[in-house]
Amino acid sequence: MLWVKSFHIVFVVAWYAGLFYLPRLFVYHAMAEDAASRERFKVMERKLYRGIMMPCMVGTVALGTWLWLGWGFRGGWLHAKLFLVLLLLAHHFWLGHLVGVFARDANRRSHVFYRWINEIPLLYLVAIVVLVVVKPF
Repeated sequence: MLWVKSFHIVFVVAWYAGLFYLPRLFVYHAMAEDAASRERFKVMERKLYRGIMMPCMVGTVALGTWLWLGWGFRGGWLHAKLFLVLLLLAHHFWLGHLVGVFARDANRRSHVFYRWINEIPLLYLVAIVVLVVVKPF
């Protein structure tokens, strides 16, 4: 089970790299003024989301479920963590929606908006790590 836990952590780290980097690409994409730059960002965003973030998200959820079923974790902390993971999954898919918005050249938001949403995954990360390590309830 320690192998499963190890690879779960690896997938979480890789997924989070994408959750942090994709909104940063949106910042630069929203600031881009020439067509060549916008097209380059579309390719980078699509490849990051589909090629890295989606497989890592699936690996994270699959291995996390395996850990949960294998070790039978219990307690209020787990319910809170699972709720936050569901919110994080919703955030992930919302970012995927935004990839599509940029791909259609339909973005209407400024780079400042994307700078703010770049911080959202950090809030989830802090809360989830505290719940898992401290198990406050």
